[in-house]
Amino acid sequence: MFGKYFYNESMRRMTIAFGQIFNNIQVKRKDSSGAVVQSIRVPLAYAPKEKFLVRLDQQASLSNREFAITLPRMGFEITGISYDGSRKLTRIQKFKSIKANNEGKILDYNYTPVPYNISYNLYSFTATAEAGLQIIEQILPFFQPDYTVTVNAIPELNIKRDVPIILNSVNYEDTYSGDFTTRRAVVYTLGFTAKTYLFGPASTQKVIKEVQSDIYTDTNRNEKREERIIVVPNPTTADADDDFGFTTTIQNFTDGKVYNTSKDVDE
Repeated sequence: MFGKYFYNESMRRMTIAFGQIFNNIQVKRKDSSGAVVQSIRVPLAYAPKEKFLVRLDQQASLSNREFAITLPRMGFEITGISYDGSRKLTRIQKFKSIKANNEGKILDYNYTPVPYNISYNLYSFTATAEAGLQIIEQILPFFQPDYTVTVNAIPELNIKRDVPIILNSVNYEDTYSGDFTTRRAVVYTLGFTAKTYLFGPASTQKVIKEVQSDIYTDTNRNEKREERIIVVPNPTTADADDDFGFTTTIQNFTDGKVYNTSKDVDE
């Protein structure tokens, strides 16, 4: 239906940027004197919550850790995508970038992006309540209720967007059940909304170096033409980002011919 393949990796870049916010969370364990005996950088992965819980259920016993995953861990996933009409902008604005190729300079451009909200869930899995509180306390103070990140949306056009990420909810769950040898997991689920933009397909346009306009005796194109105005840059070798003027040529006709735009000839 749309007929043109494109993939700007907009949501992929947004998801990577979201994950990088939380990729340096640490948990420290102390002895009875308060001295730090262990510092753990919490691993972060893109994975659904159910995947971590299944791994825990597969090895619930503390006496055998052959298949158990190591806690603490963190995971995140996309939970929804929705259009945000409140941030809609005019469609005709262009983002432009001038590049050089074998034929000279060309103009790459893209139109105004479409506003979308991407919902994320961030999960924290710990074996103790203390470790869970350490993780949560390193996150919550930065969201009041939003935290803004800069995303390189379209590197080819050097388009960068500041995207606010809003903290919507914090939920707590303690999965402990059974006897004292059963593995315990304290789970925090944090819900976020990233107010981002999605870009359509990019287009390429060559530099326009000649403009021609024919003037007729009447609005009916079957009438004979009277005048032709041609405008070219001065010098003619100028490119889109050069400093140049214009040369205007005016021609008068009495031959009654009409310019054929497809063949570029007068007939």
